[in-house]
Amino acid sequence: MSRILFILTNHDRMLNGEPTGVWLEEFAVPYQMLREAGHDVSVASVAGGQVPIDPNSAVDDDQAKAWQDAIEQLESTPAFDTLDTDRFDAVYMPGGHGTVFDMPYNGKLHALLFSFADTDRIIASVCHAPAVFGGMRRDDGTPFIAGRHVAGFTDSEERAAGGEEKVPFLLESRLKALGAQHEGAEDWHPLAVQDGKLITGQNPQSSAAVAEKLIAALG
Repeated sequence: MSRILFILTNHDRMLNGEPTGVWLEEFAVPYQMLREAGHDVSVASVAGGQVPIDPNSAVDDDQAKAWQDAIEQLESTPAFDTLDTDRFDAVYMPGGHGTVFDMPYNGKLHALLFSFADTDRIIASVCHAPAVFGGMRRDDGTPFIAGRHVAGFTDSEERAAGGEEKVPFLLESRLKALGAQHEGAEDWHPLAVQDGKLITGQNPQSSAAVAEKLIAALG
């Protein structure tokens, strides 16, 4: 059994004031798959407390019932920096537009991810959550993501979703500007990319594929 730390956004508003947060599928699907595979999952967030759910990711009653255990985890979460993160084998960050607001600018979160990378532990994220890498630079100024093969929400998908004017930057463009080797499938098609111990996915439809790669990497 491996231990996986989930870190979720706490940001709940877009630039225009529309509500946002975590994209529920990107949290609940990997949560359930990892638990069913026998792994221990701890759920934390950037600032602690209740995690907002993007209303556009709301599900019907039957799906909510199936995901009940996962959804209950969102009601009260510890802040990630209050935990002993040395005991975790992997960290996973689900997306949602909230992640482009509070993850790229959090130095403590970046230090945590560097510690995972430097100790050869798994870092996984999906959709908008790879935005966190946009703020990560090594001591010599080199972007963490430079030269790495990654997936993330594409500029085409952002425009199709009507989000281009509601976010501080376009994720695909930001990652490419930092030297990442961004890979993209057609809009809304699943794509998960693994580069060593770094696993990323393109969109909500990639949630299960990211979880599958994470489970395989855990062994």
